[in-house]
Amino acid sequence: MNILKRKIEENIDAYLKSDETKILFIWGPRRSGKTTLIDKLAQELGVAKYNFDFESDREKFAPRREVLEKIVKENKVILIDEVQNYPEATVMLKLLHDEFKVKVIATGSSELRQKTSFEFDTMAGRFNEIYCLPLSISEIMDNEKPKASEEAEFGIQLAKKAQIWGTYPEVYTKDNLSEKDRIDLLQKILDAYVLKDVIDIYELKNQKLAKDILTKIALQLGSEVSMREIASSLGANPSTVSNYIEIFIKNYILIPLPSFKTNIRKAVSKNRKLYFYDLGIRNILIQDFRDLNLRQDKGGVFENFIILELEKMRRLANAKVNLYFYREYDGKEIDLVIEDYKKNYITVEIKSKKGEAQEIFPLKNTSEVVTTQNYFEKISSILENK
Repeated sequence: MNILKRKIEENIDAYLKSDETKILFIWGPRRSGKTTLIDKLAQELGVAKYNFDFESDREKFAPRREVLEKIVKENKVILIDEVQNYPEATVMLKLLHDEFKVKVIATGSSELRQKTSFEFDTMAGRFNEIYCLPLSISEIMDNEKPKASEEAEFGIQLAKKAQIWGTYPEVYTKDNLSEKDRIDLLQKILDAYVLKDVIDIYELKNQKLAKDILTKIALQLGSEVSMREIASSLGANPSTVSNYIEIFIKNYILIPLPSFKTNIRKAVSKNRKLYFYDLGIRNILIQDFRDLNLRQDKGGVFENFIILELEKMRRLANAKVNLYFYREYDGKEIDLVIEDYKKNYITVEIKSKKGEAQEIFPLKNTSEVVTTQNYFEKISSILENK
């Protein structure tokens, strides 16, 4: 299996070379490559890696000066994997920052703030954060380096592969896997990491309900999601469904896309759209890995693909933008509205085939049309300098 170079390695390298002593958190879902990065760093730096999946490693970080001083002396950089498994870590991390001024890199599949709330808030000003998500298209392109004459076709085939199998590193890089083995691997990621991990971390009571909620959302790609409709169809409480969905969002399983609101009354929507951070996970939920040309949902799948790639780019580049969709009472809709912090707007129409942008957005904007033919060029430029 090839180990691909990740874009956030540039951020990590800059942090290590700087005088910065703020804690560097790396957030992202399980199996997205965080542990591979930490292992690589431990080897390159000649320091230990502490995995908070293990109680023995957690016990080494009791928040006492004499305990932490020993770790600091032994490690010029402290590397911690799965920090969310030790909610009390906020006290220890504050001591490392305030008393020892040591560099700390900590990964988490669930942001520590979700488990500690008030305690994590006291860490304000003591950390920076970056994201390690399933492979982005730009990362794959940077690693594969297709010839200029082959780039267009490579991009088209890459998009097809990503829309069917997703881009979890171990799924994408294992070229020798049979289709059955690839499906089995995605099923394992879904059951053992996406579902079980979330259920365990948040002490949820119903793994079947969690999977059923995700499956309902998977069948509604590109459509607005009603909590009440999902709850009614599953015989569940709407507040429970809403709680599960928020947890999926916080754990990089679902991407929320709210409705853009203006003072103009013809814009309407109380619901959000929800997309998946990885389409392989989406497809394993509905058990459909057919060629896109054979599928009725190919439009929604392509829409999800573009939005998730822009979301990855937004997080990787720390772009200062918000993402929305826009719909009017008469049903006219814009797939994506990108708003920067100066209230400049880009409207994006996502079409599997060629088409023109609708001129319905009520504010001054720049419009783009993204298709299967131009998607890489567009997603690479839309958030440039944001």
